[in-house]
Amino acid sequence: MYTAVLLAPPAQGALDPTLVQTLRAAWGGGTLRWLSPGEAAEFGVPAVPGNLWDVWRDCQALGVDLVIVPNEGRRKKMLLADMDSTMIQQECIDELAEEAGVGAHVRDITARAMNGELDFEAALRERVGLLNGLSQSVIKTVLDNRITYMPGGRDLLVTMRAHGAYAALVSGGFTAFTARVSEALGFNEHRANTLIVQDGILTGKVTTPILGKQAKVDALVEITQARGLNEADVIAVGDGANDLGMLHRAGMGVALHAKPAVATKCDMRINFCDLTALLFLQGYAKGDFAA
Repeated sequence: MYTAVLLAPPAQGALDPTLVQTLRAAWGGGTLRWLSPGEAAEFGVPAVPGNLWDVWRDCQALGVDLVIVPNEGRRKKMLLADMDSTMIQQECIDELAEEAGVGAHVRDITARAMNGELDFEAALRERVGLLNGLSQSVIKTVLDNRITYMPGGRDLLVTMRAHGAYAALVSGGFTAFTARVSEALGFNEHRANTLIVQDGILTGKVTTPILGKQAKVDALVEITQARGLNEADVIAVGDGANDLGMLHRAGMGVALHAKPAVATKCDMRINFCDLTALLFLQGYAKGDFAA
């Protein structure tokens, strides 16, 4: 058995009850349950509908996310999350590059790397190299003035942890950023690359090995084994090509506002809603969210 979940951005309250009821009837769905009026609704379906992606495209045209989730093991025991453009709304290296005066060039490389057009490690080395000579103090400036959190992130972390889940932040970015984000949102641990600094100046290099696509998969395997969990117990979220490995291995792999080449390779796609969508996908109602 499966559950169809329909979601609309919370600020809009745009989830039309008629749309939900019409789709439920067409798919022979079970009892309708509103997880949040105007925002999230669900109903059971006996199997993944054959016309899912046709209906999905129609829903996307209305600004509605539609996801089919398996009922078995729906509520997850671990969150594994990317940071850049997932838990925060920016790419940290792009913001550092703006301070270094090479923002446009680095943003182009980042976009291509996240869409899978470039080798991640080579692209990271190239971009970090352009930061050579930048004062280490710029990191704090970027954190204080340029970084904003993805809406719903705090609700996601607090609620899952209140129900006993473990949370890990695993990023192809930098530990100087994951440390702040992890503490602010309530992750249990964080992993990322480390910028090499000498006499308070960025050298344009990172420590090795570089944390990329395989390292995120390794983190999934290592953390679940250490905590006595199965990979099916994990909900993973990310947006870039280097996230695909962990998204495919996790019990639920959610592509959040993902790059086109990434989204097409994932069955669970959130394009309009915020991070609270991951709670609705697990069957949490708005009233279940922890304060």
